[in-house]
Amino acid sequence: MTETIKRYFDAFNAGDVDGMLACLSDDVAHHVNEGQIRTGKDKFTAFCVHMNRCYREELTDMVIFASENGSRGAAEYIVNGTYLATDAGLPKANGQTYRLPAGSFFDLRDGLITRVTTYYNLADWVKQVS
Repeated sequence: MTETIKRYFDAFNAGDVDGMLACLSDDVAHHVNEGQIRTGKDKFTAFCVHMNRCYREELTDMVIFASENGSRGAAEYIVNGTYLATDAGLPKANGQTYRLPAGSFFDLRDGLITRVTTYYNLADWVKQVS
């Protein structure tokens, strides 16, 4: 199942939302850092459109882990980003760059991701872009 997670992150780094969606189940549960759980590919797509408008990010130093039975996985990485457009409730954007450790956790079934949970230190991000 680490192949599915790798394909998901390769698509992320390529800005390929369709490639990311191909790795997800139709009923994917997307647990956003400090946000609501969004269920389904439509809500995941809307989230990606919003993120691509406000941020340009590349993930590096990726390490992927998986359970022995392949039903769960995790990844640790560094987010290298540029804040492109002001996101509601956050500091004003003016092209600030940031570098932030982060992690994602996954449930997988039948070769597809059924849950994505992402964590990062929002206070650290705010400090970097303020």
